[in-house]
Amino acid sequence: MTLEAAVAVPFRGAGADRMGEGEFVVALSLDRDWFSPDQAKRLVDVATGRGLIAQDDGDLVARFDPAEVSVPADFVPDESVLREQSTFEQVVDALVAGGVEKREAVAAANERQRDLGVTLEAAAVLVARERGVDVDGPAAAARADLLAGGEDR
Repeated sequence: MTLEAAVAVPFRGAGADRMGEGEFVVALSLDRDWFSPDQAKRLVDVATGRGLIAQDDGDLVARFDPAEVSVPADFVPDESVLREQSTFEQVVDALVAGGVEKREAVAAANERQRDLGVTLEAAAVLVARERGVDVDGPAAAARADLLAGGEDR
């Protein structure tokens, strides 16, 4: 996973699973020259949204073991990691990684949505769970969306 590798590198360089946000931004922008400082800050937002890091009192805390992430020696992330994926896209990506063709994953989610009358995100999570694909992070986001929608009614 490119996003996970891009996030792991600064932590690995620091030899820690906790570091200041400024230190993280400097590691990605000045030390590695992968992103501008603004882009590195955007990466913090995306990684936080994906549950890879948490913010705690001005520090960033890895919610995974950076040492366990495979990062090739010639690794350079592209700017696509800065694009935040929707919950649906995250689930579809997990299904594809689990061996399901993308077209089949989207069709199954659409069918489940029609059958059950739930959000597309919830339908995709159901499809993933039925196929044994772990989507706990996106599932929590889909559940939160469902609960928020229920309060408005």
